[in-house]
Parts: sequence; C-alpha cells; structure tokens
Amino acid sequence: MLDTLIINARIITMNDNCPVIERGVVGVSGNKIAFVGESIPENTTASRVIDCSGGILMPGLVNTHAHTAMCIMRGYADDYTLQDWLFKKVFPAEERLDERAIVAGARLGFAEMFRTGTTSVSDMYFYQPSVARLAVECGMRASLSNAVIALDADSYNPDNDRAICETYKLIENWHNAADGLIRADVSIHAEYTSAPKIWRFVEDIAKKNDIVMHTHVSETQKDHLECKAKYGLTPVQVMHREGMFTVKTLAAHCVWVEEADMQILSDCGVSVAHNPVSNLKLASGIADINALLDYGVNISLGTDGCCSNNSHDMFEELKLSALLAKYRSGDASTLPAYQALKFATVNGAKAQGRENLGMLKEGYCADMILLDSEALSLVPSYDVISSVVYGANGRDVVLTMINGRIVYDHGVFPTIDIEYAKSEVNDYAKHIVLSVE
Repeated sequence: MLDTLIINARIITMNDNCPVIERGVVGVSGNKIAFVGESIPENTTASRVIDCSGGILMPGLVNTHAHTAMCIMRGYADDYTLQDWLFKKVFPAEERLDERAIVAGARLGFAEMFRTGTTSVSDMYFYQPSVARLAVECGMRASLSNAVIALDADSYNPDNDRAICETYKLIENWHNAADGLIRADVSIHAEYTSAPKIWRFVEDIAKKNDIVMHTHVSETQKDHLECKAKYGLTPVQVMHREGMFTVKTLAAHCVWVEEADMQILSDCGVSVAHNPVSNLKLASGIADINALLDYGVNISLGTDGCCSNNSHDMFEELKLSALLAKYRSGDASTLPAYQALKFATVNGAKAQGRENLGMLKEGYCADMILLDSEALSLVPSYDVISSVVYGANGRDVVLTMINGRIVYDHGVFPTIDIEYAKSEVNDYAKHIVLSVE
C-alpha cells in the first residue's frame, strides 16, 4: 500500500525523457517516489489520496546558498554597500546572537521556505547542531555549515573556533541523519576573511569526510581586486593554488570571476550558487551566468540571507536569473525557461551533492510542491514550464512535501507552530539585533 497517491496533477517532472505530463499521477511510499505516470497502476491502494484538481505538481526548489536565520535581520540593514553592510551592521549584530535567537530565525526561515516551495537548503550560519535538530523536527532537508572567519590568521587556533567545533559535531551527530535529510558541510566564509593555511585545514576536513565545502567567492569587485593586489591572483586562482576545489565545492556569488577563473571552476567541477536578488540589492553586480554555462559550470540558485534580499522566495531568483541572462546577452532566446528551472531543481541537487533529488522520478526522494493553477498570474497557461518560471511566485504554492511528509498544506504548517515562530523572533531575537544600535 502507498502512503500517498497524488492524482489529477499537471506534472513537471524535470526528467529530460518526459519533462511534462499534462495530467498524471504520483505514488509515494515512505520517503520515496514509487511511480510517476499518466495512469494509476492496477491494484494500487493508498492511505491518503491528494486530488490536485489540475494543479501544477513539480519538484521542490533547492536553495543552495542561504543564511536562513538572518531573517531575524530582515529590513535591519537596507540600502548599504556590502562592505558597510557587513562590517558596520551585520558582523556587530551577529556577535550578539545566541543559540535561542539563531534557532528562532531558522524556525521562521524554514516556515517561509515551506510556504514558498523550497524543500532543500544549503545553510551557512551559526549554532548549526541546534539548527540540525530543528530541521529534523520541522522536516526541512538541510545541508548545514558554519563558516570559518579568521581575521587574525596568525593567532588562529581551530581548537578554539566555534565554527570548527560545530562542524565536528555536525559530522559526528547529524551527517546523513533522518534518512539523509541532514547533511554536514564545511565552510570558509571567503578569501578575504581568512588565510591559506586555514583553507587547507578546512579542506582537509571535507576530504576526510567526503563532504561539500561551501564558500563565498568574488562577490564584489572590491574583494576581487583586493585579492589580486594581495596575492597577484584572483580569489579562485589563489584558492586553487592552495589546493582548494579538490573536494566537491559550492561557490556562492562568483559575480566578478574572470575567464581563467571560469576554466578552473569547470575543470574542478565547482558548482556556483547564483544569488541575483541579493547581488542586485547590494549593488555587487550581475554574475555572467551565460559565460559560466559556456564553460560547463553547474549553476544553481540561492537567496542569500534575508538581510540582503529580503525573502526566501526562490521563484524570485528563478525569474530574475532568466531575465538577467537575457539582458546580458542581448538575446531574448538566451536561457530558455526549462534550463532556468533546472537551476532551482536538478542543478541545485547536484550542487548539494545529493543524489535522487530534483526530479519527480521513480526512486527519487519524495520532495515536491503543488502550485495553484488557478492563481491569476498562471491563467492562461500555454506552456506550464514557462508559466512557472515567468509567472509563478511563492504565494502560489499550496502544498509542500519533503521526504514524503507534508510540511505545508493550504495555509497550515503541520510541523511548525507559526505563532510561536513569529513571537520568538519579534519578542526575543529582534531585541538582540536592536541592542547593537
């Protein structure tokens, strides 16, 4: 017997062999997809039947670069340049954040992701073992890391670094927990916030444990040029020289990478997390996704933190990534809708190093979302993939399933107390942020 049978759905599978099923069914057994097709196999029974009534069923979206708990700073530091935003506003506030505040932010952030269709996130922030516990409770698929920041590299001691201690705890207690729902990643914040000997140390942890390394790369022209002045090399080139990228690497932003950098990223199999909304809001620039694609680089999408976005709505990133690619090329046929949608699904799963994710396909994880096909921005629909990429937004999501578990259903959050989530942020975490002023 199936756990869930989903019927009468307009299905986007993201399977190149059959990208769209105009009216189909999906069976879910445990945390896996049992079948996808146009008709129900004979003698099929199910504990629960979901009638989509022609709604759009598709894989959940994969957010490959987020600082989820930063939603507690949503709107706190708007209209600043990145360096002022980071060093004058964000870092001082983050120094005061405690475990309770971080968990409160992660809880609210996960709820927003459920509501807007994100089912897997690569999250880089603090107190990640506690966030891992929360993710299991809520049902969020999460790849978690705490980025190493060592502004005084000479005095740096990894034994006293909370980021390293948390990384060890994540690996020991949470890696592949809850049927693979949780993954431990390692992270260095960026080239400009640490030094080569520290990169090598972190990379070694990744290598020994066969996990992903997550970092920021060439986000602004300033950090890119200062790196060249310091090392005579770009951030990508100096990291590569120091032996980085020998493990699976997820590089966020890559706004200012050069052609030689792109070749290195391609040769080393580095995935790029494109964050168009955050990059535009901070005036950091527009990543040349077209050129990166020409070099064969895997492109995924991220929201970054809500302090520089200000939402976790991946549909905004999806549409903007397609539009910016067209703008840069001067050719409206650049980056067709289906290719853009891969950024947020198949490519995102690849960037996270997660197999059996990003498609609706037999044997894949049962991570999927249902969109209201009667939403005004989706009527009429001539091509369902184009409708989703150019017309949909997170508010059109009516149901979210992760690992076979429904975590959002027509305004209801079965796994999160929403009023408590909001009160923890407003009544506790917000006051910590404001105490910096």
